Amino acid sequence: MHILVIGGAGYIGSHVVKALMKANHKVSVFDNLSSGLESNLFAQNKFIKADILDYAALKNALLEKVDAVVHLAAKKAVGESMQKPEMYALNNISGTINILNAMAGTGVKNLVFSSSAAVYGNPQYVPIDEKHPLNPLSFYGFTKQDIENYMRWYEQLKGLRFVSLRYFNAVGYDEEGIVHGLEKNPQNLLPIMMEAILGKRPKLQIFGHDYDTKDGTCIRDYIHVTDLASAHVKALEFLHQGGDSQILNLGTEKGFSVLEMVQATQKVTGRNVPYEFAARRPGDPAIILASAKKARQILNWEPTHSQLENIISSTWNAYQKSSL
Repeated sequence: MHILVIGGAGYIGSHVVKALMKANHKVSVFDNLSSGLESNLFAQNKFIKADILDYAALKNALLEKVDAVVHLAAKKAVGESMQKPEMYALNNISGTINILNAMAGTGVKNLVFSSSAAVYGNPQYVPIDEKHPLNPLSFYGFTKQDIENYMRWYEQLKGLRFVSLRYFNAVGYDEEGIVHGLEKNPQNLLPIMMEAILGKRPKLQIFGHDYDTKDGTCIRDYIHVTDLASAHVKALEFLHQGGDSQILNLGTEKGFSVLEMVQATQKVTGRNVPYEFAARRPGDPAIILASAKKARQILNWEPTHSQLENIISSTWNAYQKSSL
């Protein structure tokens, strides 16, 4: 297949591109490089530097005999989305409508969408399955839910078929070291710990240490980005073979607390992680775990790279390489 990966120069997108190439698919990358990196691009792929707000550029890219689209071009900082909802509405919602319209206008029917566990909000039970009520706590989460609703309508009215992959906590880097471009302005725990170790920030702030968990800190489900990438490949092949539209969680069904992550990182790196406790953040649940049973059943997918030591060591290798 020929796959257009929108956002293919980003952290997750570049790993998806690598996985697609490994599966012998032709790949074109569409990215405005606002958060993606040129160093994440592969020379053998066509690169289109353009924005998803540019409908004509999207349509021209899709006219190149594209079989399917992977959409990873959303803005994703939860806090920023609450301060700048207009930016998130424009990019995430209007940009996605452009993608859907361009697909409808060129006859490209298959779409794999990068969604998020942020659509669920505070868990009413764990592990969270796809039947869990949707109640996003951030405007970012709302945009993901809204996009899923648009995709359902385009399925009904325009024959779109989609797989929406709801990620939990994406972590890690390509173990082969081929993809190693670091995220710009990371917001997540593991990159922040790496920056604290390397002196790029003074210390890690742990928000809350009085939760009802074994050590008082939040527990999250961490999934290696290579496992996420393999799910995208399987989702595209599932659609190509005539599969129906699906919404699927991607996680490991296991959780680690913030302090467990700190301790494991110190063990793997041999470095001290400077940290301090801070007040809880509004809307941070104590425990979030995924049920990925549906993805296992429908895609025959299993996370095989998400062992904690591998998550940390692959991240540490990427950060060490960048600091040389």
